[in-house]
Amino acid sequence: MQFKHPEILYFLFLLIIPILVHLFQLRRFKKELFTNVRFLKELSIQTRKSSKIKKWLLLATRLLIFTCLVLAFAQPFFEAKDHKNKSNETFIVLDNSFSMQAKGKKGELLKRAVEDLLEHVPENQPFSLVTNTETFWNTDIKSIRKDLQNLSYSAAAFDPVSALAKIRSRKTVVGKDVIVISDAVGLQSRQLNGFDKELNTYFIVPNAEQQNNVSIDSVFINQTLDNFYEIGVKLSAYGSDFGSLPIALYNQGKLAAKTVVKPDTSEKTIGFTIPKEDFHGYVTIEDNSLAYDNSYYFSLSKPQKTNVMSIGEAAKSQFLSRIYTPDEFDYNNFALESLDYNRIEKQDAIVLNELVKIPQALQTTLKSFVSKGGNLIVIPATDSNVADLNALLSNFGGMQFKAGQSLEKRITKIAFNNPVFQSVFEKQVTNFQYPSVKSSFALAASTPAILSYEDQSPFLASVANGVSSVYVFSGAINKMNSNFQNSPLIVPVFYNMAQNTQKTGISALSIGANSPVFIDALLAKDEILNVRGNADGSTEKFIPTQQILNNKVKIVCNDYPSLAGNYGIYKQDERLKDISFNYPRTESNLRADHDSALSGQKVIESIEAVLDTLQTDRTDNEIWKWFVIFTLLFLATELLIQKFVK
Repeated sequence: MQFKHPEILYFLFLLIIPILVHLFQLRRFKKELFTNVRFLKELSIQTRKSSKIKKWLLLATRLLIFTCLVLAFAQPFFEAKDHKNKSNETFIVLDNSFSMQAKGKKGELLKRAVEDLLEHVPENQPFSLVTNTETFWNTDIKSIRKDLQNLSYSAAAFDPVSALAKIRSRKTVVGKDVIVISDAVGLQSRQLNGFDKELNTYFIVPNAEQQNNVSIDSVFINQTLDNFYEIGVKLSAYGSDFGSLPIALYNQGKLAAKTVVKPDTSEKTIGFTIPKEDFHGYVTIEDNSLAYDNSYYFSLSKPQKTNVMSIGEAAKSQFLSRIYTPDEFDYNNFALESLDYNRIEKQDAIVLNELVKIPQALQTTLKSFVSKGGNLIVIPATDSNVADLNALLSNFGGMQFKAGQSLEKRITKIAFNNPVFQSVFEKQVTNFQYPSVKSSFALAASTPAILSYEDQSPFLASVANGVSSVYVFSGAINKMNSNFQNSPLIVPVFYNMAQNTQKTGISALSIGANSPVFIDALLAKDEILNVRGNADGSTEKFIPTQQILNNKVKIVCNDYPSLAGNYGIYKQDERLKDISFNYPRTESNLRADHDSALSGQKVIESIEAVLDTLQTDRTDNEIWKWFVIFTLLFLATELLIQKFVK
């Protein structure tokens, strides 16, 4: 037991006064003479004894009254169990990612969490609030009530590491209590290491009642026809027992197609056929679970000719002219000696076809070309200079040539899931006529091969940088060294390697992915590009990060826009390109197991329970009221003794 005012205990020394008064009282008994005391003697003794007992009882009672009174004024208490953290600063981390759209027992998880905060956090209690998008330092419920009520969902996934970094940046002389409110979808235990070691952390994990969810994951070109595109819409179903869902396709805000789909497998692809024209719209489903992943925005431009240049001997490049036909490609071949370097930056793909040596100037130009979104295809000659090849590949990383091998090898393995073979095969083929090469180089690649030999070494490998790819063959494919030109694989391989997805593919970026976009545009010194939302969707407008690259402009949107939708890239009022943005699908699986991630953490049911726990563990048990009660009881006891004890 401890005292808030221990100095008052010195008054206990005054207890000696009533004791001395009792022992040395000055009152004497007065003698009375009676004619006969025979009958009074026994009564006199009895009275004297009763008087002594009464006086001792009164003394004890008065000592107890005074003692309890002094102790009450000294304010005794028992120290709190967690008294060391009594002065801790409170931080509340509130997950407002899209998975918090899920419905619990009392409505959407985020809205219910906000209501609990408004209801149970004392109005004047100071705390700091960290959400996925906003931070409020040293505030209280009164000050941020409207901000909490208007809190919107964030495209950014819940990132406890980022929240921890923000809390760490807040310098305090006391400890920190952290209350994390999140459904823990996608949470990993390694993300919580800092919370566990450095902070007094409590986790509140609201659970969704309905965990079934269907998401539109992507849209892609499944097949290109003469006048039409056949696009595929990939759906992911998390859960079971789904009914039929309506799915609709919109172009420029107008309904283009509609059907019904039943997600009877975890992944399902729905096909739509659209004209080979500009498409700027979205596909949507009606799902009763999460709303954010029910729409997918995309743009598709009218096909443009792909510019392809091959550098090498004309005789060895004739097969390329039969693949890159004039109706889809603008193809040209140049010998190394007559190469116009100024034409390189205007190409979409360049083929280095069996060059024995690669000049340093060409290596530098090709490095810049790839960084600006161009695809590079490297076919070595049987007598290529390995040092030159490796010097070129070192600019891109991930691949290196080694010693040559004069050993015939068969090409037996196809990576069917590689983008080069997307929509090429209806089913995987294992019994085809294997092409072969007579001599090749050993090729070390950090990524899985697109085509492999029977010994699992790569025949064709690639490395990508997000906007372009570098494709490398391990051996020459001229007819003297290989029969690959006669293989059915030759056309789809070279056709797809040359394609620039930003010209011929679907444009659908993920917000926050920082994927660069290249725009064919010439800008004056003070001109800038801006991105604007369409009238049928978001009206948001922002200026992206941009870099002028001769006749192109590279833009990066970073964390913009905040809303998914169809947008346009503008030069002043001139619309240069359609572009679409979608929310990342990282939180679509509500069934993700988070128990292992939260193992060893303090998980509490509600914010009310957390605050009660903190108050109970950190509030001293004051017992001065009991001593006041005892004082009154002993006072009443004294009165009773005075009245009834003779």
